[in-house]
Amino acid sequence: MERKILIVDDDVTVRDMFHDVFSDTGYSISLATNGEEALKILSEEKIMVMFLDLKLFGMDGIELCRQIRRTNHMAIIYAITGWAGLFEIEECREAGFDDFFIKPVKINQMLDAVEEAFKKLDRWLNRPH
Repeated sequence: MERKILIVDDDVTVRDMFHDVFSDTGYSISLATNGEEALKILSEEKIMVMFLDLKLFGMDGIELCRQIRRTNHMAIIYAITGWAGLFEIEECREAGFDDFFIKPVKINQMLDAVEEAFKKLDRWLNRPH
């Protein structure tokens, strides 16, 4: 499986930081500024690890996650937020997020999460039938 990651955030600084960190460690990165752009990318590419900002213009990250989950149950999807109250965390779980990161995110935590996500996907998708 190609090591692709989708980053969806309307903040160019955040997108650039994610792009630099993950591409420097050998991952292929796709970037989107909003939910509609993300769905278009996902209709054209198979991407199994994603980071979605919760506060996007137009379609928010919660709705985007719900839409992705309708067709991709196996992807590992992380929420990114500036603040996570209990209600927001519960809503993230209900929408189908696997985990969340609070900004400013710690680079090592993200790298560890992505490495573990791809290990998990390899186990799930390459198991004997």
